[in-house]
Amino acid sequence: MYTAIKGVYENGKVKFLEPVPDIKGKSEILITFLNPNEQEEVKKRIPGGLLQLDYLKDVKLSIPDDFNDALSDFKDYM
Repeated sequence: MYTAIKGVYENGKVKFLEPVPDIKGKSEILITFLNPNEQEEVKKRIPGGLLQLDYLKDVKLSIPDDFNDALSDFKDYM
């Protein structure tokens, strides 16, 4: 299983911006460097910036009462 953690590399050091999972023993890691120019382009296209979904925090979702009912489009197959 993979776990992605946001971080920043600066002056030869990596600073994690999120908690690191509690892993017992040794674990391999994979570090991906994002092109700074591409990061700015992504921030322009995604509201709230790169990988941030804060703009959804106040969104209210509801599931209709008939969610699990058979769809009328498929009544011939049921």
